[in-house]
Amino acid sequence: MKERSFWSFKGWLGFVVGFAFIFNSITYVGASIHEYRNEHFIHLSSAFSFHGGSEGLYASRVHKSSPSETSPDKPKGKSFIWFESVTFVRTKESADKKNAMQSRTGLIEAIILEVKDKEGIGDVFAKSNAICCTPKLSQDEFCTVGEVIIQKNPDNPEWPKRIQTFFEGKNEEAKMISQSVEIDHTGMYYLYFMFCDPQLEGTVIRGQTVWRNPGGYLPGKMAPLMTFYGFASLAYLVLGLIWFLRFVQFWRDIIQLHYHITAVISLGMCEMALWYFEFANLNATGSRPMGITMWAVTTSAVKKTLSRLLLLVVSMGYGVVRPTLGGATKKVLALGVIYFVASEALDLFKHLGNINDFSGKTRLYLVLPVAFLDAWFILWIFSSLSKTLEKLQVGS
Repeated sequence: MKERSFWSFKGWLGFVVGFAFIFNSITYVGASIHEYRNEHFIHLSSAFSFHGGSEGLYASRVHKSSPSETSPDKPKGKSFIWFESVTFVRTKESADKKNAMQSRTGLIEAIILEVKDKEGIGDVFAKSNAICCTPKLSQDEFCTVGEVIIQKNPDNPEWPKRIQTFFEGKNEEAKMISQSVEIDHTGMYYLYFMFCDPQLEGTVIRGQTVWRNPGGYLPGKMAPLMTFYGFASLAYLVLGLIWFLRFVQFWRDIIQLHYHITAVISLGMCEMALWYFEFANLNATGSRPMGITMWAVTTSAVKKTLSRLLLLVVSMGYGVVRPTLGGATKKVLALGVIYFVASEALDLFKHLGNINDFSGKTRLYLVLPVAFLDAWFILWIFSSLSKTLEKLQVGS
């Protein structure tokens, strides 16, 4: 009866975890900082394009002010995309072909649009798949030769937005004017840098853009997690308190497995708190506190590894029908170490990749080992559990 009473707290566990997940959706999206480090443009139809980023953004909660060209710092409640030190560098061969006396010898455009306006880029009406305006199209489409064709949204004539940057003379670099574009409608926004002049092929972009929502710098895909981790920290705190009280109440019936469970709960509490402070710092400053991130990722990897090992050894009968694991100890430890390394690498990638946007192939190479090891854990747990139940049935 005592052991059954000791484990009766699992109902509380389900309630607390469910309570935390409910608050996962009670939040709004944030934004992020996209860095460009000598990135190349890709050839797309008649134009060259570079995807500068995409985020879900909320409309500003304060009245619209005049455009800022000096600083990205805005009062709370502003939502904007800030272009900071964005520079285009063309090849020397391209620059040498131009006339030093000309003031404009190359055009690159930054185009900001909502996802619903993506069809408005290019020669939509004539359906020629042309993105750049030609002399013939300029007569029919009311576009300017050498620019990207943009069909304005009739419901919001100011969008999509176009920001132009010109090369001058034989200069190899052209720097965008630092400026911000305020967001006045909630939606999913895309940023593309594009040019139509084939002589600019080989041009690279460097600098960064800051995407900020009324609530801070946190990227949209990460923002719900900050609220979740806050409530999850409280949930673990409640769980830890309940576990401690039951632990003290039934201290005479404690076995070694209970100490391992205590360690898992403690690690979970630390993990949730670290992630909350990491996300809160990122949301407030726009930069990631790498020290906290490393501790949070490592704590998470240790907790996941220990929880899986704990379930495995219990399924093998440790503490129930056998005092030790015998020859299986080394295999269990080896699987735990391998899983920890794979999980640590994947979590580092996931939480750094939210901003730096690593390639999909890299993500696949890191996800597959963890998925394979999780499957291995499941198979080993169920096969061991089956053998343990057979022993218990024979013994009874």
